Amino acid sequence: MSNIKLFESKQIRSVWNETDQKWYFSVQDVVEILTDSFDVKQYIKRMLSRDEMLKSNWGTICTLVEMTAADGKKRKVQSANAQGLLRIIQSVPSPKAEPFKLWLAKVGTERLEEIENPEIATQRTRELYKAKGYPDDWIEKRMRSIAIREELTEEWKNRGVKKQLEYAILTAEISKATFGMTPSEYKKIKGLKNQNLRDHMTDLELIFSMLGEASTTAIVKTKNPKGFIRNKIVAKQGGTIAGDARKALEFKTGEKVVSEDNYLPESKKKKELKKGEKK
Repeated sequence: MSNIKLFESKQIRSVWNETDQKWYFSVQDVVEILTDSFDVKQYIKRMLSRDEMLKSNWGTICTLVEMTAADGKKRKVQSANAQGLLRIIQSVPSPKAEPFKLWLAKVGTERLEEIENPEIATQRTRELYKAKGYPDDWIEKRMRSIAIREELTEEWKNRGVKKQLEYAILTAEISKATFGMTPSEYKKIKGLKNQNLRDHMTDLELIFSMLGEASTTAIVKTKNPKGFIRNKIVAKQGGTIAGDARKALEFKTGEKVVSEDNYLPESKKKKELKKGEKK
């Protein structure tokens, strides 16, 4: 999937990586916009010569991604995800880059405050959902789901589950047993791309996702499985408990719990609908 992002009426090429679940942006496009440079490649070379740390990590920050050039042809260009891009912007001595640097300083300060007082993070999350238009009762469920998720990942961590890929696989096992599908399959039903799936769940969907993870946590605490393989078995068991409850409710009501409903803005919904019609 490819997309063009606008920045002050100028185009920044970007590509969504389904595997990483991240956007990758053309580094040259961003640097050109921030510096108004006529020779972006030479500017990047000079920037790297000034910043040895950035230069030494350039291969990690940047990766070659195929994107469409101005002439319509596809070529591999240097790209970075949001984190890498923000690191690059720190090395751009331009007035246009200053707002990004100020924003980074603000975010950094907020994170330090949250480390000192975790309640601040919770309150900020509530305020963010409120500003996006979520109803209060939904926000309470979402906050509870975050707490349940954090407790589960902490239990996994204490039992030898370390890698992010392993967390993703275990989460998928719970989801398959709870809803009959993986998170990526679930997102397709709701018309989501890079959005957080749980931020677009209905009340019932959130409740059953919480039940699956809370059940898994309870089994982990009592059975004390060690390592990824044993925790994968438990993840399926915990999800099955929620899945059985979901099926029982669906049998009684005659309605499916999994819904296409989401909290996408109307403009986004219309765009996705048009895409579906073209297909």
